[in-house]
Amino acid sequence: MEETRWHFIRHAPVDNPEGRIYGASDQPANITDIRSFRVLAQRLPVNAVSVTSHLMRTHQTLNAIENSGLKIKKPIIDERLAEQDFGDWVGKTYDEAKELFGEAYNRFWLAPVDEKPPNGESFLEVMDRVQNSICALTSRFKGKDIICIAHGGSIRAALALALNIKGEQAISFSVENLSTTLIDYIHPESNFKGGWRIRGTNIPPI
Repeated sequence: MEETRWHFIRHAPVDNPEGRIYGASDQPANITDIRSFRVLAQRLPVNAVSVTSHLMRTHQTLNAIENSGLKIKKPIIDERLAEQDFGDWVGKTYDEAKELFGEAYNRFWLAPVDEKPPNGESFLEVMDRVQNSICALTSRFKGKDIICIAHGGSIRAALALALNIKGEQAISFSVENLSTTLIDYIHPESNFKGGWRIRGTNIPPI
């Protein structure tokens, strides 16, 4: 059987002492955790296809792993893998967003999968674009290893695809910074229609 093996890594943490909502805004990563990058460089497959979103924190994370000794192919940048866009809430603390957007803010937390912040997107929309990207890249790189530096929301969307579960279930997954989630697609062949396999979620680097 031919397999495409996805190695999802959530980007390095963003320094955010005030707890501001950043979502799909382009915030830099803190890449000072050299030990974790070295472990990831030893653990991940050599010369794999690499994929990131367009946000700098994913590029910085991939570069830090590569600089720690991992040989990879030039990354493919796919905007569909970006984090959820929180629209008008971006840059505000949760308390500020609640004060400014009261009813809309409360509605969002009552139905966080379906609702969207003003001028933002819902998690269902994130699932749709992320899953389209994963399916396209799985077909394009059939039988390859793919290292994907992504975001908490996009990795949860990947798990929803692999498990064939709803968004309400997918948002329950914990996805820590620099954790690894391993998902394989086993391609169809005679008498087998193809399917996903999960080998691990939220695996810490150390």
